[in-house]
Amino acid sequence: MWCIPALTEEYIERMEDLLDLYQQPYDPCEPVVCFDEKTTQLLADTRPVQPAAPGTLRKRDYEYRRNGTRNIFVAVEPKGGKRRTAVTARRTKQDFAYAVRQLIVNQYPHARTIHLVMDNLNTHAKKSLVETFGEAEANRLWSRLTAHYTPKHASWLNMAEIEIGILSRQALKKRLEDERRLKQETTAWERHRNRTRATITWTFTKKDARAVFNYGRQN
Repeated sequence: MWCIPALTEEYIERMEDLLDLYQQPYDPCEPVVCFDEKTTQLLADTRPVQPAAPGTLRKRDYEYRRNGTRNIFVAVEPKGGKRRTAVTARRTKQDFAYAVRQLIVNQYPHARTIHLVMDNLNTHAKKSLVETFGEAEANRLWSRLTAHYTPKHASWLNMAEIEIGILSRQALKKRLEDERRLKQETTAWERHRNRTRATITWTFTKKDARAVFNYGRQN
């Protein structure tokens, strides 16, 4: 169930900007990349797991030990069937800045522009790059992006949320006791999804939005 606040002009403009963007034909020179992050808990067993044996199932005690949390950045190119994950200890401005630089320099070095879809978290801004790399380098990196922000309280418009849901179901349901295991699982999942070129098909259009939310516009 979507939680939709009052439909302000800003909400509608940002929503329709994204819906127009998602309807554009695929262009590898102008990739649409949806970006978000997820916090996950590290959980360790308190007793040894009993392996499966003939006639018996593998057994794991219900008790566990909390080993803190880690952040997972997820950047997905829905039509290109590409994604990248990065595990970090925190979710700071610097962590965001390095994740964006990696995306620009390593993933899409030859793109004319990268259409980067993000929510309104305070770290998701050019100032994070300025504070991390200095103004000149931040300007150079940010000029490679075309930033598209979701409306406030509209994470459903960011397809990274869909990819994070798949990641959670397919790789994060098990107990992962430390950062090393978490990186192993997310990297293996990422490689499999990229190898199969798994895409995301977005079907909700601007016309649908105007009908569902009952507002009208000329174009």
